[in-house]
Amino acid sequence: MALAVGILVDDSTVTIEKTHRLRSQGMNLAAATLHGSAGIAVPTLVSTLAISCVFTSVVFLEGPAKFLFTPLGLAVVFAMLASYALSRTLTPVVIGLLLKGEHRDATGGSGNWFARFHQRFERGFERFRQGYVRTLAMLLKRRLIIPIVAVLMLALGGVMLTVVGRDFFPPIVGGQIKLHVRAPAATRIDATERIFQGVEDKIREVIPTRDRDLIVDDIGVPERTYNLASTDGSTINVNDGVILISLKEGHAPTADYVRRLREALPAAFPSVTFYFQAADMITQILNFGLPAQIDARVVGRDRATNIRVAGELRRRIAAIPGIVDAHLQQELDAPAFMAKIDRSRALQLGLNAQDVANDVNISLSSSEQVTPNFWTDPANGIPYYIVVQTPEHLVSSLGELGNTPVSTQIASNGPPIPGLLSNVATLKRESVPTNLNQSNIQPVYEVYASVQGRDLGSISEDIDKVVAGLQKGLKPGNTIQVLGQIQSMRDSFRDLGVGLLFASVFVYLLMVVNYQNFADPFVVILALPATLVGILTMLFITGRRSTFPR
Repeated sequence: MALAVGILVDDSTVTIEKTHRLRSQGMNLAAATLHGSAGIAVPTLVSTLAISCVFTSVVFLEGPAKFLFTPLGLAVVFAMLASYALSRTLTPVVIGLLLKGEHRDATGGSGNWFARFHQRFERGFERFRQGYVRTLAMLLKRRLIIPIVAVLMLALGGVMLTVVGRDFFPPIVGGQIKLHVRAPAATRIDATERIFQGVEDKIREVIPTRDRDLIVDDIGVPERTYNLASTDGSTINVNDGVILISLKEGHAPTADYVRRLREALPAAFPSVTFYFQAADMITQILNFGLPAQIDARVVGRDRATNIRVAGELRRRIAAIPGIVDAHLQQELDAPAFMAKIDRSRALQLGLNAQDVANDVNISLSSSEQVTPNFWTDPANGIPYYIVVQTPEHLVSSLGELGNTPVSTQIASNGPPIPGLLSNVATLKRESVPTNLNQSNIQPVYEVYASVQGRDLGSISEDIDKVVAGLQKGLKPGNTIQVLGQIQSMRDSFRDLGVGLLFASVFVYLLMVVNYQNFADPFVVILALPATLVGILTMLFITGRRSTFPR
């Protein structure tokens, strides 16, 4: 809308200037308004269509960028077309109404301060124009200067391209911090709560009261599985959770607090895993559902080799300058007791593995896991689950766990005679994964990481080198994939490049139709490299990176 208003003002200004010029030549107001508007109709139409062609390049986008920028590009195109229609219809009418009572001062000597300012401005601009004419005449005589300057500008653009850096999207400053905290595997929820309290105390030390507004803890997984649809899936157990921090208005830079927390928290809690997630909605959309900017995953069925490669991948990615919060998302070392069933003994007691598993599941995780049942309150219509479960304090040792009753079929009549788990199974301590992920039915081990103090483009190049080195150690059919903002950034820049290439061709052909030759439009198109050099240079001067919106 801002661009369309600017073009509308520009078109209207040119129309007014031409109307004044025609009136100074003796033409009456009605004729000057008509010819002034008609005289620039074709050039402004070409300009409007050229800008529209550039913005229609967004139709080539895919992924998150498509949903973010396609509506914006189409809105600009429609606004440009509307501004052209207004500048050709409403503007001439307004000019005819407002300039009816205009009186030109033939003497040029008015006591009005605005008139004197206008006269000084006109004289200054005329001197500037004459200087430009002299400079242009000199350059036309010494024609080698322009090619040399052009080559130097292109060389400067090449240097700036390597220095500026590249990101997918500018950082969002929303005054919010989302910290993910993961205690050691199988930590009880009450112990996890104490760890979270200690982390909160450390956060209060780092972020002063004048900037800190609110701290909220969210520990564990949802009670009902369908509530997982409202999360990003990064929380995996009761030893896991997030801490949401809201900052007050006028706070210090959020990135500074995040940097300080990254230094302070691992030093204070060495056994706890910390990583920061996107707290604002825009970055969450850009991550496309992933809890981190970078997702390097090892995909394939060779679990033993892939686990080893994933660990090495995490170590090498963490060593890349600018990488922070690198961690393996899958928790593979959770302590557990494995019940090995003696099938011969179980058969003598009339049991099978399914019966034993159901009874142990009911005892430890409630009957809801096997035979869910609920009662609906007739007063308010709310359903409540009715479950049977052994109280947790009664299964606090291996002996009590071995005394878990399992049904038997020995009795010929009457109820089954209860047996014990220890009669048909032996318990053995092992390590098991807390969470396992799959992609297209293949096991996945993911390394999540974020970026700090360096551009995403250069980091992606370093990650590619790491991936290329580790890919050689995988068996056929197993691969390493790099997803997250890196993939979105590459796809978006590639698609936008293709779109701008097509837009340049369309603009060139449009100008060919307008100029009725091929040489003049080519001269106009040659200004595009200089424009890109200017953009890169200003990004370098202002300390910003090249991002997709820019």
